[in-house]
Amino acid sequence: MFLGRVTGHVVASQKDKVLNGQKLLVVEPLNVKYEEGTNKPAALGNTGRAIVAMDVVGCGEGQLVLVVQGSSARMTEQTKNLPADAVVVGIVDSAVFGGKTFYQARE
Repeated sequence: MFLGRVTGHVVASQKDKVLNGQKLLVVEPLNVKYEEGTNKPAALGNTGRAIVAMDVVGCGEGQLVLVVQGSSARMTEQTKNLPADAVVVGIVDSAVFGGKTFYQARE
């Protein structure tokens, strides 16, 4: 499982029929940036990568999300019989690392 930010969505008019009705998102995996010369987290950093993930929680663009890949992606009720390799399984409210909150969702 990893943290990612929803950066867009995908529309595919031609696809396997079992994917009809599935919301496909572009998600950028994130990493924690540290204060220079320390192990103290400073912020979330971009990786410059993008993956396509199915959305089973109803998230939107800009949100920080939890993503699973591989066989774990086919363990949700909605994806157990789908050709899924990445699925958004949670929307992050806050994240703390090393005693420091490095992400807090807006209310």
